[in-house]
Amino acid sequence: MHPHQKPWPVFWTLVIGTFMVLIDATIVSVANPAIMAGLDTSIGAVMWVTSAYLLAYAAPLLLTGRLGDRYGPKPIYLTGLAVFTLASLACGLSQTAGELIAARVVQGIGAACMVPQTMAVITRIFPAAQRGQAMGLLGAVAGISTLIGPMLGGAIVNTLGWQWIFFVNVPVGLTAFVLARKLLPEFGQQPHRLDIPGALLSGAGLLLIALGIQEGERYHWGVIAWQIPVWALIAAGVLLFALFLLWQRGNKHEPLLPLELFRDRNFTVGNLSISIVGFTTAGMLLPLIFHFQIVMQLSPLACALMLAPMALVLAVLAPFTGKLADRIDPRYMACFGLACLAGGLLWYALWLPDAAQSRWLLLLPSALLGVANACIWAPISASTMRKLPPARAGAGSGIFNTTRQIGSVLGAASIAALVQAQLARQLPAGQYAAGAFHPGALDPANLALFHAGFARAMAHAMLLPAAAALLGACVVLFFAKNRTA
Repeated sequence: MHPHQKPWPVFWTLVIGTFMVLIDATIVSVANPAIMAGLDTSIGAVMWVTSAYLLAYAAPLLLTGRLGDRYGPKPIYLTGLAVFTLASLACGLSQTAGELIAARVVQGIGAACMVPQTMAVITRIFPAAQRGQAMGLLGAVAGISTLIGPMLGGAIVNTLGWQWIFFVNVPVGLTAFVLARKLLPEFGQQPHRLDIPGALLSGAGLLLIALGIQEGERYHWGVIAWQIPVWALIAAGVLLFALFLLWQRGNKHEPLLPLELFRDRNFTVGNLSISIVGFTTAGMLLPLIFHFQIVMQLSPLACALMLAPMALVLAVLAPFTGKLADRIDPRYMACFGLACLAGGLLWYALWLPDAAQSRWLLLLPSALLGVANACIWAPISASTMRKLPPARAGAGSGIFNTTRQIGSVLGAASIAALVQAQLARQLPAGQYAAGAFHPGALDPANLALFHAGFARAMAHAMLLPAAAALLGACVVLFFAKNRTA
């Protein structure tokens, strides 16, 4: 397929849909307290609003990429966009937590259909000399959307209500659908085999692991349902993943996961490091948002503004760090970025329990997280894909996105379990069991004790993503040296 005559209008059309999908992974975080109050649900249930979306998004990614190869990217992208838009409407109309979680699952499936097609279309429509620039911009969109999500969510929840973080997707989705239907080129169909057993094994394995981790604390790590121990659920998920890898190794036709790609050291290190980045990003927002809204009693908009330095610093630094990554060894830049990420999260963990701390000082670690993100995404992406042959770029990109999402799923599940465990440990007796997370539900005499315990719980929870970021800083040093840097 020859490069498209006008690739940039197609690119920006795809970016509209991609940005909407990626921002929905984090926009809900700032709305969690409002959703809890509006739907009269528990903290455990509201955490599934995010986890269900990430899980439904991650599990079918490899398969939906192959569907695009078989039936053409355009029809699969348009189908996913339509599903995502309609599911967004259903999310906003939900009357119970169960309805909202179910709609988020459908939303995630729509997102999984869209994202692989975006990268596939970019690979086909851009000439080789411009392809790297387009991929770099797409990576910047992914990073920025993660940070803008809470800010945009705070503004919407503060002015219109939590339902509108979903309703706003409807006009955006319709606009993106019209543009994509008009501008996306037709690439035709190609004969490909679909690895259905591989998709089922990997999806079921990820579901069981995430379910076991996230729900384990709720059941005190004992029996979860039908007399099945939590540890058995997680072990079954790990076993299914092992069977998936064996199946991929023995599949001589078209496996979802071409294991030979992992013979490339950079590709292996890159996928491990981006999964850690996904884990950290998904895990860091939940305790921060809960602390800002429940302990500091900030409005959703004020809460989002507490994170504004992160997005602003990233926006300013990203163009410069992108160019710098071409001049110095990118593994050192990625290491510096992940070390800054760990430092910013530890900074939060130390300051959150201090009730006398000025709220303006909490803008400083937010700015440090902006520096961190500006130094992470581009060097990891570039190093991971650097040595892959062009014929393998599509498969490599699909795997890279999948591992990032798997990290996000596990990060969201792990932080949910840790937050619940820390609340049970730090809150005064009876307050966690009673679900008393709103000051209005508490005896004013106990309010100070409640806030102090809640702050300690959130600070301790921040140590998990901080530790993950520190691990990532060590992992990226195993990238092969860039001889052109």
